[in-house]
Amino acid sequence: MTLAVRYISARTLDTAPAEPSSPGPGEVELAPAFVGICGTDLHIFHGDMDARVAAPAVLGHEMSGRVVRVGPGVEGWQPGDAVTVMPLRWDDTCPACRAGHQHICQRLDFIGIDSPGAMQQRWTVPASTLIRLPDTLPLDRAALVEPTAVAVHDVGRAKVTEGEKVVVVGGGPVGILIALVARAAGADVRVVELSAHRRLLAEELGLTAWDPADDDVLALVGEWTGGAGADVAFEVSGAAGGVDTAVDVLGVRGRLCLVAIHPRPREINLHRFFWRELTLIGARLYDRSDFERAVALVADGTIPAGRLISKVVPLTEAPAAFEALEGGGDVMKILVDCTTGTDHTHDAQGAAV
Repeated sequence: MTLAVRYISARTLDTAPAEPSSPGPGEVELAPAFVGICGTDLHIFHGDMDARVAAPAVLGHEMSGRVVRVGPGVEGWQPGDAVTVMPLRWDDTCPACRAGHQHICQRLDFIGIDSPGAMQQRWTVPASTLIRLPDTLPLDRAALVEPTAVAVHDVGRAKVTEGEKVVVVGGGPVGILIALVARAAGADVRVVELSAHRRLLAEELGLTAWDPADDDVLALVGEWTGGAGADVAFEVSGAAGGVDTAVDVLGVRGRLCLVAIHPRPREINLHRFFWRELTLIGARLYDRSDFERAVALVADGTIPAGRLISKVVPLTEAPAAFEALEGGGDVMKILVDCTTGTDHTHDAQGAAV
């Protein structure tokens, strides 16, 4: 018998025994090592996704782990292989799939939301979802490959190129990852973030961060760009004020990439879009090439994943970790350790001590 973290109802999680299922044809059984808690998991925790999530539901889709067993017909994988999972299952028949956009299949199964996720000690998934990890990559850091893949996809959707001026509005985990990926693409990046803790981390990572409460962001952008405005803005805050800032910082023919999930309609300055010929770009999820690029960026240290890990907790303490994340500003990424009941702390560099 193994353990799993389950969503029961709004603001109620438990840790309960779970019976592992043997891998069927084309499936692989994994032993998750570390699972990250993300903003979508918090939306589920708050009850905002009850129309989609069938309780009791095992959460988690940012993960790393190892293969335990392979089902019939699975080739290329063996017990002990280090992996992460691209948690998407599509039908290959809908119009989006037929057009080559399987990652936004119109009947998409997002594993960890629409079907059981990784926050458990044994997890059976299709072998087609596996992404190989290098043996030299620590598994705690590898748990950040999935959000890094989000950032890779976002930067690719916005077509960020070398020398462009990029503003990231929202300096949470995904915002910082977008800033780092954009910088790796050669962009000059600024982060706009209310939290002093998150601004400090951004600056420690070599990024310039502005406080929209105290700084005149538009004046700073004008000074930075010689009055031209930014080439690209990423809206990652999920707040109405963040949308306004992301639109206002853009120069002529700038691109606004919408990353955050806005659960309700927002007012937006369409006159600005008309006047400056702006472009709005939606960015959702990722494809396999984004994941493979993310693995490389985390493995070579371009993404200092360890610095983004605020805390690691054992599986039995996952419910309390969700409550800790609600405070937001002083926490970046909390990982759930599915392998042990021993708690961990991290030093300033993110190394386990």
